[in-house]
Amino acid sequence: MAIAELGVVVLDCPDPRALADFYAGVLGGSVEGEGDWVDLKVPGGQALAFQAAPGHQPPQWPSATASQQFHLDLTVPDLDAAETQVLALGAKPLDTGDRSRTWRVYADPAGHPFCLCAC
Repeated sequence: MAIAELGVVVLDCPDPRALADFYAGVLGGSVEGEGDWVDLKVPGGQALAFQAAPGHQPPQWPSATASQQFHLDLTVPDLDAAETQVLALGAKPLDTGDRSRTWRVYADPAGHPFCLCAC
């Protein structure tokens, strides 16, 4: 028996509204709230929250000396089309290696790594 349910995944960032808007562009859903805490309600999925973190330092990827902290795996039907769209929203590619893989690595506008994964 589980002790708890996952309520929300929270990402620290310098601008909660801007990062919520980025992920709304990627995942859909509705952005709620203003200021230091903003929620993204995703239809049929896990909610994300974004919390202001003064002095936020983005994770390093890849790095043997600095932790990436966490990353999101986002499944997509077409890697090339999804890549075009996330780059237009402000993502930055972190790994331009083997394009034959079924996944690609990016950073969101606050520097958090995420992967697009072929479904």
